[in-house]
Amino acid sequence: MTKGKNKQGARRLNKQMLSELVMDLFQHRAGEVIDIKTIFRELHLNTHPAKLLCMDVLDDLLMDDYIIEQSQMRYMLATKSTVMEGTFRRKHNGKNTFLPDDGGEPILVAERNSLHAMDGDRVKVQMMARRRGHVREAQVTAILQRADKSFVGKLSVRKDFAFLLTEDRTLSNDIFIPKGQLKGGKDGDKVIVKIIEWPDGSKNPIGKVVEVLGKSGENETEMHAILAEFGLPYTYPKAVEDAANHIEAAITAQDYAEREDFRDRLTFTIDPRDAKDFDDALSFKEIVNCKSSNCKMFEVGVHIADVSHYVTEGSLIDKEAIKRATSVYLVDRTIPMLPERLCNFICSLRPDEEKLCYSVIFEMNEKAEVKHWHLAHTVIKSDRRFAYEEVQQLFDGDPNAPTAGFEDALNTLNALAKQLREKRFAAGAVDFDRPEVRFDIDEKGHPIGTYVKVAKDANKLIEEFMLLANRTVAESIGKVKGGKKNEGGNSKSKKTFVYRIHEQPDQDKLMNLSQFVSKFGRKLRTSGSKQDISKNLNKLLHEVQGQKEQNLVEMVALRAMMKAKYSTINIGHYGLAFDYYTHFTSPIRRYPDLMVHRLLTRYAEGGRSANQEKYEALCEQSSEMEQTAALAERASIKYKQVEFMADRLGQEFDGIISGISEFGLYVELNETKCEGMVPLRDLDDDYYEFDERNYQLVGRRHHHRYTLGDPVRVEVARANLDKKQLDFALV
Repeated sequence: MTKGKNKQGARRLNKQMLSELVMDLFQHRAGEVIDIKTIFRELHLNTHPAKLLCMDVLDDLLMDDYIIEQSQMRYMLATKSTVMEGTFRRKHNGKNTFLPDDGGEPILVAERNSLHAMDGDRVKVQMMARRRGHVREAQVTAILQRADKSFVGKLSVRKDFAFLLTEDRTLSNDIFIPKGQLKGGKDGDKVIVKIIEWPDGSKNPIGKVVEVLGKSGENETEMHAILAEFGLPYTYPKAVEDAANHIEAAITAQDYAEREDFRDRLTFTIDPRDAKDFDDALSFKEIVNCKSSNCKMFEVGVHIADVSHYVTEGSLIDKEAIKRATSVYLVDRTIPMLPERLCNFICSLRPDEEKLCYSVIFEMNEKAEVKHWHLAHTVIKSDRRFAYEEVQQLFDGDPNAPTAGFEDALNTLNALAKQLREKRFAAGAVDFDRPEVRFDIDEKGHPIGTYVKVAKDANKLIEEFMLLANRTVAESIGKVKGGKKNEGGNSKSKKTFVYRIHEQPDQDKLMNLSQFVSKFGRKLRTSGSKQDISKNLNKLLHEVQGQKEQNLVEMVALRAMMKAKYSTINIGHYGLAFDYYTHFTSPIRRYPDLMVHRLLTRYAEGGRSANQEKYEALCEQSSEMEQTAALAERASIKYKQVEFMADRLGQEFDGIISGISEFGLYVELNETKCEGMVPLRDLDDDYYEFDERNYQLVGRRHHHRYTLGDPVRVEVARANLDKKQLDFALV
């Protein structure tokens, strides 16, 4: 390699000469990270001007993607090709991005360089020459595979053509639809459209109507439109329903012979009042043959519908369940994962009907300590179906509670559940227990009232025993005898299993949360053990209860949390403070639970470990569909909020400022919990600027401040159902 010059020679180096020396150095040490001092030393750059010139050269090489900066002042040769493949992400503002297959940083693709690629398309790109002061850019050179994406919107029909007006945030222009591609759609109809062509030089893509959902504004149409918007099904394939109708519901003599019989136990279900798919039941029995006369022991059975008995792996029903992965709960309906005959009839643990279950049977003492447990396929017969409200009446001391004959069992289980919960929080579980807004709906699906759903003791009783069952079966597979650890520090299981995992909060987000709450005079610890951080977080959440900043602190704290997901690689569940956790208790409505049932049965019968790659792919599909279903649920709630408030235009309500952005104030109403925006343009008493750091708007002339948590009175100004947007005006 050509060495650098001496002190005098270094001064005489021009930029081109030095560039060649630097490039030569990186070529000879490809794959190594070289810090700035090493570069100076290797090239004998001893003078201040030579070092400055070298820094200038390094900047140019970074701009040209010849080298990359690994960390501050540490560089290495860039080995990436200037041609890459990956996924295209379209944005309505034209600032599209390319996501490389290798998981690198997103790269900007300007609209003029997009080749009219659609959101989700697999594309090939060429990196473009980088301009000083500009971000990296790429140009799409080929579309390798089209995403199967459709668009939902309202038709605007003219004489010879139509446009689809869509709120889809991946398109900046409406979709042009020729008259012959309307499929009977009329002006104002909500439809699903596929893009069939996007000619060069054309501003608008050309599409065709694939399905007419109905007249815009009708409840059925709008709920189907929300499902279609997220790519979720709203009908069941006939072939799958036919397959379900041919399943034999009768319990055979062989079934009875192979299972533990729990039909004589006191057994009941506790569910929401409007539930139809009862997938879990509890049984209760006091154990009288306790060896010590000073103690009481209880047998508590957590019985889960044995869906895997009826839905066989690889069957038509199973393939449809994999695609759906979860039931979807919109405001006024449930879109089930399984056909109705299975979820509401054959598998549902309905009262006074014998049912097949997969059960975790616990023997516990009065301190809620599990002394023995076992897993068993069972036959049960539920004696009673309770709604949460009915059981809560008993716990609230109402003498008219409709729980006659079940009081002792329910009160004992409640006492055990409270101890389980106390132990969980003592171990560091995070207490996120936020109230949820629910709607009273009339027969046409129109919202006529709202109420706030709060988890009370009846809900928590069921929750704790489901958590106990989920944790226990996860430990039975995941825990390795002798406490052996793998290289990552996690308990290593020889058997493939499906875990529900939850990572620790992101450290940067925790720091942001700590800085945020300090504005309210509160403290949050961001260092220490997992348990220290979660206990401190619980302390903070408890302190803000009933304070004006409660809603905001809870929201920002939630955003600091990672999302729970499914994986075959166990890292524990941070939010619950469990080292091992899974989902076993809801196979009617979640596919991972069905996988868990099958794996437990396989291993109980001595089967070999299942294929990890196959189950990891199923975990990823389930996690993705869970997030999609949650987005659809939120969209339906937002739609009903706007629809509910549209009947109250001009009315005044008290609320609090729940969010602040450069666009205006978000206000949550105290009475209905509906949220809308006071646009910045409507605050006309001053010129307001957004102070992002302190979460407030500040008037430039009069210095009036609008801050998170401030009480305000607003009038309902506008309700846009198409955009699911609610505008308020300050009174």
